Amino acid sequence: MNRHEIIVQISALLMQLEDGKPTEKEIEKKSEKPLEMLTIKECAEAVKGISEHTIRQLVAQNKIPFIQTGQGKCGKILISKSALLDFFAK
Repeated sequence: MNRHEIIVQISALLMQLEDGKPTEKEIEKKSEKPLEMLTIKECAEAVKGISEHTIRQLVAQNKIPFIQTGQGKCGKILISKSALLDFFAK
């Protein structure tokens, strides 16, 4: 299993927790297009008018799904670009 497939599966699991169980078509659809993961800084750049602090607050409040690589202060938080844009589209 390669890195991309693992990220797609983790993203699908996070979406299950957020919205309920996705259908098999949704999982296949998500695996067809590449999943773009953004850092906190990249998220703030992608959504104009939103600061890094705001993105960190959304992560801390579990309002947007994320993956944390590593542990503690050295861990990097990654957020799916599509999940981020969907959150602000509401």
